Amino acid sequence: MKNARQKKIIELIKAYDIDTQETLIERLREEGFSVTQTTVSRDINQLKLVKAVTASGAYKYIVPDVRHEGGKSVMNSALTEAVLKVEAAQNIVVVKTLSGMANALAVCVDSINHDDIVGSVAGDDTIIIVTRDTDTAKRLEDSLHEAFKPAK
Repeated sequence: MKNARQKKIIELIKAYDIDTQETLIERLREEGFSVTQTTVSRDINQLKLVKAVTASGAYKYIVPDVRHEGGKSVMNSALTEAVLKVEAAQNIVVVKTLSGMANALAVCVDSINHDDIVGSVAGDDTIIIVTRDTDTAKRLEDSLHEAFKPAK
């Protein structure tokens, strides 16, 4: 039942702009799933769903998705469009995002599992990525510029 419910959650958030747990519960019930808020909250956590900003400026749940195509990491367009600036400073790369988007983007960055990334920390609109050295930070900056294409 859990797997079927979580699969349906993914389908629903891809098909509709679902912005709250209550809306998700309502949609699940329409699909025949009897769920509680606690169950949906646990599912959201296990599925690692995050909220992203839509074109209209509203928020909605998304699956932070990183695909690998042609040796490059490709992220959800909703996330890539949220990146405003990428800049290396010593062994740190700072990524500035639209307000509220840093956490969602950090989940994607963490999922890349890059050996030279020591760790990352996200706030509301900024991610700090710590690398092993200055050269690695510069390469990561270049790679993120190519992936996100923010204004320089």
